[in-house]
Amino acid sequence: RKEGEALLPGVEWHEDAYTAAAEAECIVILTEWNQFRALDLNRLAATMKTPRLADLRNIYAKPEALAAGFKAYEGVGR
Repeated sequence: RKEGEALLPGVEWHEDAYTAAAEAECIVILTEWNQFRALDLNRLAATMKTPRLADLRNIYAKPEALAAGFKAYEGVGR
């Protein structure tokens, strides 16, 4: 993270996905790391201003995301 902060000074850094998602209008998943595979989608959607999810690794299924409260879901790459 320290190296990233030095390279990207205008970026907001958070300790976890839930604090990063607070009041967000869209989340984009760019990696299939286990920490992103195990997200509580209900909790995540509840923290967001407008729950939208762009899943570029196809970790989640659209029906699962919509049932969790996301207003929009787009998976790419299957």
